[in-house]
Amino acid sequence: MAVEIVVPALGESVQEATVAKWLKKVGDSIAVDEPLVELETDKVTLEVNAKSAGVLKEIKVQTGSNVAVGAVLGSIGEGTGAAAAPKAAKADAPAKTEPKAAQAAAKPVSNDTFLSPAVRKLVDDKKVDTAGIAGTGKDGRLTKGDVLEALNKAPAAPAAKAPAAPSGPRSHADREERVRMTRLRQRVAERLKEAQNTAAMLTTFNEVDMTHVMALRTQYKDSFEKKHGTKLGFMSFFVKAAVQALKDFPAVNAEIDGGDIVYKNYYDIGVAVSAPTGLIVPVLREADAKGFAQIEKEIVDLGTRARDGKLALDELSGGTFTITNGGIFGSLMSTPILNPPQSGILGMHKIQERPIAVNGQVVIRPMMYLALSYDHRIVDGKEAVSFLVRIKDAIEDPQRLLLDV
Repeated sequence: MAVEIVVPALGESVQEATVAKWLKKVGDSIAVDEPLVELETDKVTLEVNAKSAGVLKEIKVQTGSNVAVGAVLGSIGEGTGAAAAPKAAKADAPAKTEPKAAQAAAKPVSNDTFLSPAVRKLVDDKKVDTAGIAGTGKDGRLTKGDVLEALNKAPAAPAAKAPAAPSGPRSHADREERVRMTRLRQRVAERLKEAQNTAAMLTTFNEVDMTHVMALRTQYKDSFEKKHGTKLGFMSFFVKAAVQALKDFPAVNAEIDGGDIVYKNYYDIGVAVSAPTGLIVPVLREADAKGFAQIEKEIVDLGTRARDGKLALDELSGGTFTITNGGIFGSLMSTPILNPPQSGILGMHKIQERPIAVNGQVVIRPMMYLALSYDHRIVDGKEAVSFLVRIKDAIEDPQRLLLDV
């Protein structure tokens, strides 16, 4: 008896995914819990594992197709790979005589392909992107009512434009490579544009002398790693400093929800990570309750799994504030973009020795520029500047982080 391979629940607010890659081909032997196919959502890439052993009998949805939760991707049959291989051969006569209805059913339904003339005219006139609209017609097809309902639910604020269609023939096409944007990359683009469209975003800058933090790290890095099994990095100092500053300036840890401001008395810090598929922001939960060692361990774990595509969806949502470190790529200064609906994001940068004045004397110190981008609808300029100064003070005198002063 065949066992269906079904798209699992993808997490809160995620109803659709793209088939990124099949890890098995028809006729391959499969063990229980063995990964079969990778699905890409707008937040993370996840694997669908086999519920039973056998052979991959059928692939119904090909790479690049969009699928909804509960959709059947293929099926697992009984037997071994060798027994099933002939069924996968293209030269088999039964494959050619398969009923047309069955062949059609094996192909994913595209909302944009099967539109009646009336629905097509409405979509074209209103320039509607049908990708995110669930069809209620036969076989999931869009009806005129589906499109009208989607238009009525559209936000009043300017929305990010859907990706433009290819511009047509290009003069240097033979020397260009065209690659379709991943779902994650598209979602990142949408969210960054959303932040610019909806938030009154400003950025304030400061610089911090890293001398004392670097000396503390040098003094204790060996004993710290020996005791805790992880290296002592700079990120734990900045997470601790950010939590202190968020407690002093709660507006930076708040968000706008309709006509209300929601102040959050918890501190879930997002740490931006550059992964092969794009920017990912895993969340360090309850950062205020964690010590330096636990913060360092979790950041390493989250970063590693982010780059390997092994994060769960709930590890990527619900952050209250974000820290991003462009310094690891050599950035001296930048303007970070808010991660909606958050009201603040801290940008760290490259540590560089520069001459500065200390007590009337010019000295060389390891300096880092800091940037705080904030939503001016919630956070006043005075609060933003004071917040950043609070972080600067804590980093320049790290004993403050231990004494909570």
